[in-house]
Amino acid sequence: MSLTFTLDPAVTPELRDGILDLWTDVSNAGGSVGFVPPVTAEVIRPELVKHLVAMAEGRTRLLVGHDGDGRVAATAFLTFNTHRLMAHWLWLYTVMVHPRHQGRGYGRDLLAAAEAAARGLDGIEAIRLTCRGGLGLERFYGSCGYKEVGRVPGAIRVAPGDDRDDIIMLLPLG
Repeated sequence: MSLTFTLDPAVTPELRDGILDLWTDVSNAGGSVGFVPPVTAEVIRPELVKHLVAMAEGRTRLLVGHDGDGRVAATAFLTFNTHRLMAHWLWLYTVMVHPRHQGRGYGRDLLAAAEAAARGLDGIEAIRLTCRGGLGLERFYGSCGYKEVGRVPGAIRVAPGDDRDDIIMLLPLG
């Protein structure tokens, strides 16, 4: 079984709720997607709304992967730079694969689909993302072609006494 990816799907209540459930489950499984467990959907909802508003304004594109049962299983948000001197690259945010699908290669599939989507956008020459240190994420992204281009030590405070590096990764598309 593999995921079916769609760029810019219609945002229905089912899709919105599926993304919210995914984000909650990924966060509570320890995923590095802006929250620390335990977290509820109601805590995450305002952040999802920010992404949906950016989509409605044309600043962000949604890539969603559905599993064979039609459930939201993976997402990534491709966000354009609004600064005129940085419009040639975009950000990849909230890269998630549901914990029930971990270990099946779907993370690589999601990143490949995000790369393909970015290559299809006029003027985009690179994808940039950040990840939280201490989880080995930089090794995973590195194995998918991303290069570490910066690191801010201790920039992410997961909990008192638990500061992690903010790692900046880049995938040139040229």
